[in-house]
Amino acid sequence: MAAEGLDAFIVPRADAHQGEYVADADARLAWLTGFTGSAGFAIVTADQAGVFIDGRYRVQVKSQIDLAHFTPVPWPETKPSNWLRDALPSGGKAGFDPWLHTRKEIEAMAKGLAETGIELTALDENPVDAIWSDRPAPPVGAARAHDEALAGESAALKRKRLAETLREEGQRAAFLSLPDSISWLLNIRGTDVPKNPVVQSFAILSDTGHVTLFADPEKFDNKLRAQLGNEVTILPPQDLAAALRDLDGPVRIDPATAPEAGFRLLEQAGTRISPAPDPAILPKARKNPAELQGMRAAHLRDGVAMTRLLAWLHAQDPASLTEIDVVRKLEALRRDEGIIDISFDTISGAGPNGAIVHYRVTESSNRRLAAGEMLLIDSGGQYVDGTTDITRTIPLGQPPEEAIAPYTAVLRGMIAISQARFPKGVAGAHIDSLARQFLWAKGLDYDHGTGHGVGAALCVHEGPARISRVSDLPLESGMILSNEPGYYREDAFGIRIENLIAVTKAESEPNRDMLGFETLTLCPIDTRPIDLSALSRDEAEWLDAYHARVRRELSPLLDNEARDWLHRATTPVS
Repeated sequence: MAAEGLDAFIVPRADAHQGEYVADADARLAWLTGFTGSAGFAIVTADQAGVFIDGRYRVQVKSQIDLAHFTPVPWPETKPSNWLRDALPSGGKAGFDPWLHTRKEIEAMAKGLAETGIELTALDENPVDAIWSDRPAPPVGAARAHDEALAGESAALKRKRLAETLREEGQRAAFLSLPDSISWLLNIRGTDVPKNPVVQSFAILSDTGHVTLFADPEKFDNKLRAQLGNEVTILPPQDLAAALRDLDGPVRIDPATAPEAGFRLLEQAGTRISPAPDPAILPKARKNPAELQGMRAAHLRDGVAMTRLLAWLHAQDPASLTEIDVVRKLEALRRDEGIIDISFDTISGAGPNGAIVHYRVTESSNRRLAAGEMLLIDSGGQYVDGTTDITRTIPLGQPPEEAIAPYTAVLRGMIAISQARFPKGVAGAHIDSLARQFLWAKGLDYDHGTGHGVGAALCVHEGPARISRVSDLPLESGMILSNEPGYYREDAFGIRIENLIAVTKAESEPNRDMLGFETLTLCPIDTRPIDLSALSRDEAEWLDAYHARVRRELSPLLDNEARDWLHRATTPVS
């Protein structure tokens, strides 16, 4: 930093594709600070370094960073511009890597630093990379075709459809930087990013429907190249900068997802820019009938694995198991059901570890289970036809008395979302409070969104749809979301109950379009920690109907022992 004349440098979690999950070669924040959460960043000056984390990670970060050198900073309560104002009261230069930040991020930070004397400086070389001597090599996993029968639409038709959108909006081309958008568009999948079957790449989509794909050519064999056809040209990533400079505008580029470097390359060439959302992001979120059917099939198999786990767990002495034992057992059961990979690192948090929202068990943190505690298991699988994400909270024997009221409130919130009916045009922010109302009534809450979008055999966290106080995007038929309210008591326990739900059309009066949710997840919800007297008749009937469906659909696929347990676990409560 001194050699570059910098007074500060910003180290984001993101890679050049702004993904939540990054390859080992791009895990700069984790390498520098030790923090492995899925969101956050650090700002380093000569004499201090702040690690910015949101409410999900305020427990986790303290166990991962060296507090003698790094200071946790609550974010978004503390904006990076405000922190820099305090850290550099006399002004100075704050460097950033323009490939690792979006234009929206940089503009917001620049606005916050106006009239402070602090200058944001884009760097050609990342100083973290300069000192990262054992940096892993970039991923080189082979790309594969995603079956058109599962995709529900050919890549050629998708390209044609998006090209028509460009022409309608007077755009000559679009720059795509999100690997899941590109993988969806071309009906390809890959192994570049752990747990997410995407091909790390950039792309330029022409208004003619031609795609230039910037990815390691070695990832594509002759069969896949032939399937992609002549309207897809594959070039190495190092050719991207020149290709952007050569484009005729207007070029569509997304300020919220595309790297700042992409904007700068276009601007340096004098190319007209058309700021607009990634053209694939909404079409990808609206699952077609084939994708929805694939997700249902994947959830059926996943429900078998989860039910077998819960039956096995119920028969064990908790003291004979550790958190990692549970993880290994569940992943083995999912392999029996044909997973390609897990969809994220399995969370298995016993007792106080369950209060760490995105807890990742390691050999050093591994905790032995104990009777009387709560065990939170949040997990999912990547199947060839779908992606799953489910959370269940299980009492190990008699549930702790202090967990019963919040468990019941969390369950009631999850049921409220499941039963919701709402007019077309309603956004995730409008729905979010339905899940929190019963916790709020007790003076409780949770520091994460109620639901995130989920891809169809793609990323388990998918934009742009979500159920969150900050989401103003209207929900649309075909979108798939998680429904996962929770409650976390530090040093005691965590509670979260999660199903995946699909937005569907609902019955309505004439001339009014209404939407609702179809529950995709099939797995019993533990009834032992429920205060049944707090459930309404409607809520109890919903739970019984859900359990009857779970029993009906899973029973034929289970062995006798798991089937017997399932029947006991789904005994009606009303």
